[in-house]
Amino acid sequence: MSAPRFQVARAVLFDLDGTLIDSAPDLGAAADQLRTAQGLPPLPLKDYRPMAGAGARGMLSVAFGMAPDHPDFPSLREQFFTNYENCIHERTGVFDGVPELVAALLERSVKWGVVTNKMTRFTSLIAQRMALFETAGAIVSGDTTPHSKPHPAPLYEAARRLALAPQECIYVGDDERDIQAGRAAGMATVAAMYGYLGAQTSPTEWGADAMIHSPLELLKLMGLD
Repeated sequence: MSAPRFQVARAVLFDLDGTLIDSAPDLGAAADQLRTAQGLPPLPLKDYRPMAGAGARGMLSVAFGMAPDHPDFPSLREQFFTNYENCIHERTGVFDGVPELVAALLERSVKWGVVTNKMTRFTSLIAQRMALFETAGAIVSGDTTPHSKPHPAPLYEAARRLALAPQECIYVGDDERDIQAGRAAGMATVAAMYGYLGAQTSPTEWGADAMIHSPLELLKLMGLD
């Protein structure tokens, strides 16, 4: 994609986990607590980190090799949610460069927001307790609209809340579903290569319009550096 498409954008929308915040330590701890409660040995964070963007599905797949169709999945998922809610801010923090990136966008009158598949139950806790999100113009969670990513509906909703057309927005994320959703919504897409990235496909195959290896690289892409 040509640089002008990025340079005329009036807003940047971000995925949450693995793009703005590093929540893998708390997500992994919540899942590992389930393992140790069953007498299983703990796993290192490096095992959980790549799948942190997939939420309960990803964490339980690492902790127990369990897919959503397993009969025990629903009950373990609820236990995982409770564990995570109890430790949601113990180890989670923003990625280096994110506060400076957000400040630079605001300084140049570029709006910003969040579109995540994380449920409001958790997103609201994070937004309330982390000062970064006080200036977000839109925070759309996985249960805000009838569909979650890779469906474009959450991105359309975020653009609506910002009073912008989807084509005026950039979407930045670290998962293939993010790029699929952004493309479906008609937004310029950026793959956050510093994030979790999953374990299924290579980011080079996602079809993103650009890739960045640190948050502040987005400013150069937008001609704002």
